[in-house]
Amino acid sequence: MTVTRMAAAAAHFGRDLDYDLGRIGKLIADARAAGAGLLVLPDAAIGGYLADLRHPDPAALPPALKPEDPIFEQVAAMAGAMVVCVGYCEADGDLRYNAAVSLCGDGVLGRHRKVHLPAAESTVYAPGDGFATFDTPVGRVGMLIDYDKTFPESARTLALDGAQIVACLSAWPASITNRAPKLAQDRQSRLFDLYDCARAAENQIVVVSSNQTGAVGGLRFLGQAKVVGPAGNVLARTWAKAGLAVAELDVTAEIATARRVLSHLDELRPATYRTAR
Repeated sequence: MTVTRMAAAAAHFGRDLDYDLGRIGKLIADARAAGAGLLVLPDAAIGGYLADLRHPDPAALPPALKPEDPIFEQVAAMAGAMVVCVGYCEADGDLRYNAAVSLCGDGVLGRHRKVHLPAAESTVYAPGDGFATFDTPVGRVGMLIDYDKTFPESARTLALDGAQIVACLSAWPASITNRAPKLAQDRQSRLFDLYDCARAAENQIVVVSSNQTGAVGGLRFLGQAKVVGPAGNVLARTWAKAGLAVAELDVTAEIATARRVLSHLDELRPATYRTAR
């Protein structure tokens, strides 16, 4: 029996890299104090997210970092034995990607570039081209970046690749077209929670979902970080507040229990499905 504590962060990040590193260090320290072996930080925790999803200003984009930028060595040193997943804007020649990296004190464990780009993001970022899992000290992990989790195929691909834990890193705002008076009533708030629970339940895996908080430009971020078990049950959550959602579970045992009678991945019938229009 291997019990793991995992933490999902809800926090605000912006363009000031020194500020972001300080906030990351504080969250790592808080997660370590809580006994966490895994910490999932939000999308764009290094450098902040876009300030406008309708017409992004080319002069106000997040700093684009190369994968070997020294800042990642700093985060890895702070992580130590903990597995930390963190989002940033990645530079690759003339292209930018909305990206995430998973690392610990030993170095990089895995990477992901956001595949599914909403309309405005596609004017700034290039899309990634796949989903892959990787081994970590807390189990086999895969990563998604916010809009990726809207598509069931994303998490399903990771589950079929052996993912026990899917880290969902988000900078997910409230609706910009139909704003509700309270975040809890917002359409995007409901969808954010729905996708987290559905992706966990349909694949019978653990989902650790982080998100940004606060406001940037015209965007209000939802928070709502959470850890979801393989039955789709929320084990810990922050609601709209900043902080850590921390849950402890035996991942292998919980997944085995969820799949004991109905094992969704074993009962798939791929020959009967359409995957594209």
